[in-house]
Amino acid sequence: MRSAARFSTSRRAISINCSRLMGPPAAAGRTPDCTQRGRQRRRLRLMATVDVLLHGFSFSTNQGRPAFCSVTLVESEGRFILVDPAYVGRRREVSGALGRRGLTEADIDAVVLTHAHWDHAQNFDCFAEAPVLLHPRERSYASSPHENDWATPYWTGLALETHQLQEVVEGDELAAGVRVIELPGHSVGSIGLVVETAAGTALVSGDAVHSPWVLESGQPPIVFGSLSQARESVAKGLSAAENIYPGHDRPFRVVDGEAEYLEPFSLTITNLEPDREGLHFEADPPSTWIMPGAAP
Repeated sequence: MRSAARFSTSRRAISINCSRLMGPPAAAGRTPDCTQRGRQRRRLRLMATVDVLLHGFSFSTNQGRPAFCSVTLVESEGRFILVDPAYVGRRREVSGALGRRGLTEADIDAVVLTHAHWDHAQNFDCFAEAPVLLHPRERSYASSPHENDWATPYWTGLALETHQLQEVVEGDELAAGVRVIELPGHSVGSIGLVVETAAGTALVSGDAVHSPWVLESGQPPIVFGSLSQARESVAKGLSAAENIYPGHDRPFRVVDGEAEYLEPFSLTITNLEPDREGLHFEADPPSTWIMPGAAP
């Protein structure tokens, strides 16, 4: 079974031989298209893609946090890498989003956890045939989280260790044009993926770049690991790519210091009348919270 195999990573660049891609010999009188334009066309077809299965949303209530994280599918050379499978309340939605793309959970080659918080990680068990990739610091921490870390229940590590895990670090290449970037701070071992796409370099950031709000704050709204590292990771992440796929918002790019969204907003709330007595909306920016006991 595929679950017994190790997902192959590499720190070496993958070179593409144009002659391998030309297909059948050219017809008489025609020259194989190995010109610069031809190479560019083939390179575009071969480049990785980033597809948002479920958008993340950054809102909370006085009754708790819905905590909808972004669920993202990266494809490169026929490999499907799912980043952050979300929590059990979105299990059917993740499966449905895959189905609309003609895929099932069994088609996923690897699941990447940007970090082990409950809202990003719980559905890892839906992908029984795919290894779960995470940073070694995050793996170790998940087995012994800080007592004030409400986003990493004490059983997180126990659950993860029932699955096939693979540790990844900065520079690991998961597929052509898809590499790991370390973005600690929000959690001790947060990572993201830098993806070379036809639309430019993309960063799938997890909560290191929580939302465009970080353009003003310079940090994620919640920090469990280290505030100084979190701030460094915001700057590192924003400088690593043109297109940002944040942990709790729609993808965006930064234009003249402002966020320009790349996809429309859509959220339907059911079973709740908009004029119901006691229902209030507040448009305040996110509040910040630093876990007591977090590193400076």
